[in-house]
Amino acid sequence: MRHPHLVVSITGHGFGHVAQTAPVLNLLHERMPQLRLTVRSSVPLGHLRSRIHAPFDHLPSEGDIGMVMSSALDVRVEESRTAYRAFHADWEARVAREARLLRELGADAVFSNVGYLPLAGAQRAGIANAAMCSLNWFDIYHHYTRDDETAAQIFACYAGADAFLRTTPGMAMATLPNLVTVAPIAAVGENRRDELDRHLKLSKDEKLVLVSMGGIANRLPMECWPHIDGVHWLVQKSWQVKHPGAIVLESLPLSFGDLLASSDALLGKPGYGSFVEAACSDTPVLYVDRPDWPETPALVGWLHRHGVCREVSREQLQNGDLRKSLFELPAPPLPSPPLPGGTAQAADWLMDWLSPFG
Repeated sequence: MRHPHLVVSITGHGFGHVAQTAPVLNLLHERMPQLRLTVRSSVPLGHLRSRIHAPFDHLPSEGDIGMVMSSALDVRVEESRTAYRAFHADWEARVAREARLLRELGADAVFSNVGYLPLAGAQRAGIANAAMCSLNWFDIYHHYTRDDETAAQIFACYAGADAFLRTTPGMAMATLPNLVTVAPIAAVGENRRDELDRHLKLSKDEKLVLVSMGGIANRLPMECWPHIDGVHWLVQKSWQVKHPGAIVLESLPLSFGDLLASSDALLGKPGYGSFVEAACSDTPVLYVDRPDWPETPALVGWLHRHGVCREVSREQLQNGDLRKSLFELPAPPLPSPPLPGGTAQAADWLMDWLSPFG
């Protein structure tokens, strides 16, 4: 018996797109174990497998440009415009190649977060296609460049999909005719702080702060930060941080989700995965603003309503002047943290959508 084949495209522009997609795929696999998955992404395979627990085939892929970044916070507008125009210079031929590849893969359906080329290829090939994300590259690109011609081609890809599942929180996307709004999506870790304290030999009054810039290469100059008594920073190994308060998070016997749920605070930038997972885990957040990024108001506004957070300046992030902000973070609110009900909503929608394929 032939099993239905879902080809999933996940942009490599930050890890928030994996954070949105993985819980849905994991639940979908539980409900439809016969479903065959192929994941196309430029995200490192190790990170994909750490988040997506369902079995899948993997193909490296670039289904979108994202935006060219000089850091986790700064967009290179003119370089982005140039990259997009090059990407679209032979657009019809590019879409035709994508359609041919999807046919060769035997895709029954294409699910994208949030590359638009896979959607265009599926539409050309007559293959069912849908998108899911808190943002789309039409709104992002047009916001920075006002390039109507290229933006119109991007918009047509999203508008031509069977649906665009907009996660909460997310941009308004008011111009898209096919929006299906779903609740927050997150993989919520377990608070294992007692176990972590024993492992690190920490006292109860010491603080653990998880530092994450969301998968965009941006090493903070932590060697220049002052030492804060009783504060330990959980940082990724690739940063090679030399600081008395730094602890390599990969050296700890807990998953990233459990570390987040076990930390006293998260330090980072506005991003879907980090903000929603922190709020659902009842973990306070210190964040540096991205006022020019169009998704920021939706993310920051939601976190202020549903979590505990405080903004810090770029200068504080650079020089490590974070003691006052960290120790003045209020305790998490008494009401229950938000629930990631969007995972089941998205999986329900996908199951109905995939039902014709078995």
